[in-house]
Amino acid sequence: MNLAHLLLRSARLQPDAPAIALGKRAVCSYGELAARVAQLAAGFAGKLELRAGDRVALAMKNCPEYHEALFACWHAGLVAVPMNAKLHPKEFAYILENSGAKTCFVTPDLEAALPQATPVSEIARLRAAPTAPASAKPEDPAWLFYTSGTTGVPKGAVLTHRNLWFQTLAYFTDIDQIMAGDTVLHPAPLSHGSGCYALPHYAAGAVNVIPESGHFEPDEIFDLLEHWKNASLFAAPTMVVRLLAARSARSPRGLRTLIYGGAPMYVADALRAIELFGPRLYQLYGQGEAPMTITGLPQRYHRSTRMDKLATAGFARTGCEVKIFDGDDPQA
Repeated sequence: MNLAHLLLRSARLQPDAPAIALGKRAVCSYGELAARVAQLAAGFAGKLELRAGDRVALAMKNCPEYHEALFACWHAGLVAVPMNAKLHPKEFAYILENSGAKTCFVTPDLEAALPQATPVSEIARLRAAPTAPASAKPEDPAWLFYTSGTTGVPKGAVLTHRNLWFQTLAYFTDIDQIMAGDTVLHPAPLSHGSGCYALPHYAAGAVNVIPESGHFEPDEIFDLLEHWKNASLFAAPTMVVRLLAARSARSPRGLRTLIYGGAPMYVADALRAIELFGPRLYQLYGQGEAPMTITGLPQRYHRSTRMDKLATAGFARTGCEVKIFDGDDPQA
C-alpha cells in the first residue's frame, strides 16, 4: 500500500524515461529518481535516526528535489508535512511544533525563516546504501495537509496512504487517462493541489515539469505549453485570469487539460477561458484535505452552450457522496 510504489512501478517499466524536468530540460529519469529516493530513505534512517511514523517537514518552493524528499519519506515509512512556501515564519514555527516534525528541509529562499532546517543542498550528503520500501497499512498516515488557517491557526488533516491512492485512481476515472510521456506542469505550490495531482502523473510515467522560475509566470507557462506535449496543470481561478490577460496569451498546442479550483470561478471568466483554451478545462471542488475529490465539472461541460453548468460546482466525484444542508437542519 506504500505510495512509494507509484514511483517504483514506473521506474521498473521505463527507467530511462524523464520523470522530472526543470523548464524545458529533463533533469532526472525514473530510474535515477527511484534510486535517489531509496538512498535518501536509507539516509533518513541511518544518518538522521528517523523511525517509522516520524514527521518530516518540507518548507520548499517548487524544485526538482521536492519529490525526491517526498517519496523518500514514504519509502522510509515516514509522514511528510509539506508547508506552503509563502507562509510567515510564525506559521512555519507553529506547524513544525504542532506536527511534531523531527526534521525539516528548506530551499535557499526560506533559510532565513527556518535557520535550524536542513538546506536542500544537503540532501545528496544524506544518501546511503538503498533499502527496500517500508511496509505500509492502508490507514497509515502519509501526508499531514495543513489548511490555510483562515478560521484560526492552521489545522493538519491526516491523509493516509489509502486516501492518496484513492485520489490517484479517481483522477484516472474522472479527469484524464494519462499516458507515459504525457506532461504535468507545476506552477502552483507542490505543498497543495499541484502536489496531490503529481501522484497520478508519477503513476502513469509522465514528465513532471517545474518552471525554472519556481512559481507561476504566465509567459513562462505559455512557453512551456508550446514545448511539452499533452500537458496538464492545476491552477487557481486567479491564475487562469492572469493567463487570459498575459501578452503572450494564445491557444497552446501542448495543453491537454487545465484543472482549476480552490476558489469560485466567475462564469464570465470561464467563458473567456473556454474561448482561448477550448473545452480543455476541468473544474475541481475539493480541498486538499479531502483530498481533491469532492465534486468536479468535466471537460465536456465546458462549452459556451452549457452556462447552466458553468455556474455550479459540478457532480459528485467517483466514490464520493455529497449532501447539502441548510441552517435549520439539525445534522448540519
